[in-house]
Amino acid sequence: MKRRGFLIAMATLAASGWLLRPSNQGQPHGDYFQTINDYLRRAGPGRPLMLIDRQRLAANCKTLMSMMPRHCQLRIVAKSLPSVPLIQEVMTHTGSRRIMVFHQPFMNALADADPGCDMLLGKPMPIRAARRFYSELSHNEQSHPSPFKPDQQLQWLIDSSSRLEQYLSLAREQQRHLNINIEIDVGLHRGGLTDPQQLDAMIALIEAHPEQLRFSGFMGYDAHVGRLPSFVQSAEEGHRETEALYQQYIHRLYQLNPAYRKQDLCFNGAGSPTLALYDDSTVVNELSAGSCLVKASDFDLPLLQRFQPAAFIAAPVIKQLNGLALPGPLPLGELWQSWDTNRRQSYFIYGGYWKAEPISPPGIQANPLYGASSNQMMYNASEDTALQVDDQLFLRPTQSEFVLLQFGDLAVWENGAVSDWWPPLPQANGA
Repeated sequence: MKRRGFLIAMATLAASGWLLRPSNQGQPHGDYFQTINDYLRRAGPGRPLMLIDRQRLAANCKTLMSMMPRHCQLRIVAKSLPSVPLIQEVMTHTGSRRIMVFHQPFMNALADADPGCDMLLGKPMPIRAARRFYSELSHNEQSHPSPFKPDQQLQWLIDSSSRLEQYLSLAREQQRHLNINIEIDVGLHRGGLTDPQQLDAMIALIEAHPEQLRFSGFMGYDAHVGRLPSFVQSAEEGHRETEALYQQYIHRLYQLNPAYRKQDLCFNGAGSPTLALYDDSTVVNELSAGSCLVKASDFDLPLLQRFQPAAFIAAPVIKQLNGLALPGPLPLGELWQSWDTNRRQSYFIYGGYWKAEPISPPGIQANPLYGASSNQMMYNASEDTALQVDDQLFLRPTQSEFVLLQFGDLAVWENGAVSDWWPPLPQANGA
């Protein structure tokens, strides 16, 4: 009886496992990706590409502007859209010339390519990076004088009194007038002022050196809002809290010097994940956004439902193998594909291991046992995906700010063809 009971239990377990096996998720490309696939088979360069859908980008810009509070200006986040032509396309559709920058080489590239832009730093720059910005700007001006005037068009982000002292020394050294935007902590706890009283000494130092420094505003980033479980704090509650904190700094500023009420100051806030929480009652006058315009998968958030994905990786399939063969003496691949029909085809693509997830054809997935490769990444699917060698596997980036820099020129998809190539922003040239 014991042996019989054991055999029955094992048979029951096996039957249950078979019944629980994954269903076939495989499908061919839908019309959107099939059109791109056919074009790239016919006219593509045969290497991985980052595609930007120009029509979707334009639609996202329109959506973004429809959400802006009436008194707020848009500041375009360059790191999320790291290409001069891409940023200029967004400028055209939004009417904004304001840019938030996070990287010194990007600063110089944008000052050179779009000298009419207005820059705000999105993080405090090490003093050597700030010095290098002026050095490269002056070097370029020797041969090609730039209309970009940093004394009027650039705000440095300062997070502490000690950094302000450094920038005062830089202003003297460079014989420049620096616009100082102060970073305030509105709940993210990633640096910046944590108490409005800390403004006192910084404003006093700025006002004591009017030939070198000018106070230009605040920047309070609220990326934490909406990240907590709703039973801890809702997005709306978190937003109200950040607004109250921001208001405390503005109130303290006006207490220190009422004349600031009449100045054209920059009170910057938000980001793509929280933009939709802002309305006409907000205390800020400028909102930052960029990622929502191409909508990588990390931005599949309830507040961004109206935006469309507009950036995709197209990676050529270079090998197609029937079945699933895994290295080693055990027949794991055979067992796995017998249990899961979505493992019965193996594909190796050109490249891989990007911060991205496959999106088309449906049902295709990486193989966690075979492992990741940036050279030839393996993916599995059922026969119903109908992929062939030289077809494309399409992936959706999880973020845009780094991934868009990994493919060379961005391929602009428009009206059924690649209509243009947009170079990415440069990283650096030496030290």
